[in-house]
Amino acid sequence: MKIKPRQQQIIEAAGEILTLSGINGLTIKNLAAKIGFAESALYRHFKSKEEIILTMLKYLEEDMGERLLLSIKNIDEPGEQLKAIFNNHFDFFIKKPYFLVAIFSDGLLEESKAINEAIMQIMATGKKHFLQIIQKGQKQMKFNRLLSADELVHIIMGSLRLQILQWRLSGFAFDLKEKGNKLMDNILTLIKSQTNENHEK
Repeated sequence: MKIKPRQQQIIEAAGEILTLSGINGLTIKNLAAKIGFAESALYRHFKSKEEIILTMLKYLEEDMGERLLLSIKNIDEPGEQLKAIFNNHFDFFIKKPYFLVAIFSDGLLEESKAINEAIMQIMATGKKHFLQIIQKGQKQMKFNRLLSADELVHIIMGSLRLQILQWRLSGFAFDLKEKGNKLMDNILTLIKSQTNENHEK
């Protein structure tokens, strides 16, 4: 998806407004004021508020897919791959907290069917990467096989989301990477295969 620099500026500003003020705060008037545009100038790039949101969500979904692939490119061990994906998410949101709307979707789900589908696609992209790693770990007898890969991914993604939510609600007051990595270590302890643990001993 090719986005022009001006469009990038607009969707980043939209993400910031959504994160700070919610969907009701995202108006063409507020967006134009934040960027320093005339409202008519915004309409030259996007036809509507919905189109801005959809473009932002599509950008985030594609960017996530590329980022997560690169984060594990040179890593073979499944546990280390999970850590790399967690840290990639943390680095991204520390740098761009205004895109937290992609995770929490505050108010967006009521906007339109197209926006719902775009949010679901972001979730599906994240799940796909986690699922591949969990399946690989289970095949190698490194991860617990009493639960399905899908069930383990649900636990992992829920834990990741909760950690980032706590960071957001705290006003970004704690070190997300430090707490996040402790969480990932705990998750790996929980999902580690007993067979693999005995083998290591």
